[in-house]
Amino acid sequence: MDNLPTSFGVAPTKSGKGGARFALVRGAGGALDPAAAGVLARLAHAGPRSELTAIEARKRYALSRKPLVAPNEAVASVMELRPATPGVPKLTIFRPASAGATEQIPGLIFFHGGGWMLGDLDIYEPFARSLANASGAAVIWVHYRLAPEHPFPAGLDDAWAAAQWVQRNADGLALDARRIGIGGDSAGGNFAAVTAIAAREGRVDFRPAFQLLLYPCLDLTASLPSHQHFADGYLLTGDLYAWYRQNYMGQRANPADWRVSPIFASSFANLAPTILLDAGFDILRDETVAYASRLERAGVAVKRLHFPGQIHGFLTMGGAIPAAGIAIGRIGAMIREIVAAA
Repeated sequence: MDNLPTSFGVAPTKSGKGGARFALVRGAGGALDPAAAGVLARLAHAGPRSELTAIEARKRYALSRKPLVAPNEAVASVMELRPATPGVPKLTIFRPASAGATEQIPGLIFFHGGGWMLGDLDIYEPFARSLANASGAAVIWVHYRLAPEHPFPAGLDDAWAAAQWVQRNADGLALDARRIGIGGDSAGGNFAAVTAIAAREGRVDFRPAFQLLLYPCLDLTASLPSHQHFADGYLLTGDLYAWYRQNYMGQRANPADWRVSPIFASSFANLAPTILLDAGFDILRDETVAYASRLERAGVAVKRLHFPGQIHGFLTMGGAIPAAGIAIGRIGAMIREIVAAA
């Protein structure tokens, strides 16, 4: 039995004037951060909607999220690569400010969130820069193909190709091949978790030093209680998430397949050391907690980060939610600890 949170918090409900008021709900694990509540009120009528086309949703996502990002931190370098190897997507590499140009440093191959449909570097660049500096690792941001134009398994294929290419070319990238991890947030966390399992199974020629899973999508059946508790009012709504899943899975994917929902893998033994972050007011919270429990029972080294007052996606909202910067600092410290022992 997985240990799921059962405490109380506050949830937004509709007000007659188009704003947000708050009511008590079960399962949040604490009070909603006032900064997060401010973001919810600000974005109540903004951002992607399931009735839009993918192109329209991407535009609304970018317009709504860009004002929330943190300032860009200075880093040593930013390099865009278009590998000549067929099937390898474009990569953008952020080297931390502390790194020398030729110093072999750890790396983090990162897959962005956005429901497998959205997400761009304009929104993620401040996060990538901050995480590079906090962790001392180069952050390799992967420009994978998006659904619905490219449904499962296209984006996952890009993730696997990128992971293999980076590790094979580590010397040329001034990276230490033994200290390259894989990670992602939300839908990107799904890719990271699946890639880690595939690597253990020998399906991918890649050996991650660690995996970083930030409020990841792990169970596309969406059957755990947090999917009901937080279905409305927290940016990633139940309706929107169902739309994302449908567009990603298309006609081919089975939500019970571990390549789609890694929580259904037959074994979690011998996976890389794992950092898992969950947010208290997030429909994905319970599957993150459940996954951590299953990894721990299988003997995997797990470091957990729980932000009880936060919402899904808060890590890229550092300009509006101060906890984002705190979280990135703690993630970076955990990465440093893991790679120091690698």
